[in-house]
Amino acid sequence: MSEKVAFPSNWSPRQQGTLVYLLRESSVLLIHKLSGHGEGRINAPGGRLEKDESIYQCAVREVREEVGIGVVSLSPAAALRFHDFGNGFSMAGYVFTSRIFEGDAVSSSEADPFWCRLDEIPYDEMWEDDALWLPQVLAGDCIIGDFIFENDRLRSHDTGQVDQSEIQQYFESGSIGV
Repeated sequence: MSEKVAFPSNWSPRQQGTLVYLLRESSVLLIHKLSGHGEGRINAPGGRLEKDESIYQCAVREVREEVGIGVVSLSPAAALRFHDFGNGFSMAGYVFTSRIFEGDAVSSSEADPFWCRLDEIPYDEMWEDDALWLPQVLAGDCIIGDFIFENDRLRSHDTGQVDQSEIQQYFESGSIGV
């Protein structure tokens, strides 16, 4: 990643999605992604927004569908923009954390969940960008980020820390600024 690549000036996400990092003591719930975008990688429960659904509703639904856990409370943690010049993928990603949830994680056709110590997260089995923002989110920081890919390979990125009120604005508007 030697050169900085700018987001398209007229960028608009083709889809919106969520990720939810469930935290328990010094562990985080991760999944082996079994189907869909990111199949074969390790990630967090989450998925795409459905019609007439809020970002929060999407996050709760996706966690229940993928790992069988009922999320009681969500904390907005990151607003991320992804664009892939090679395959045309573009997504606005909303990342949450939660320490308040009910039930035990179970496998589904989409995900095989496992608890992982925070100091043992397998970044080498995740999307390349995760190591650039996830440690900050898991430490309690709020992050905004832009990530440029070319055929699923990270080419450029820009991240920054913001305060809770700024990240809340992104989540309430349901739109990550262009």
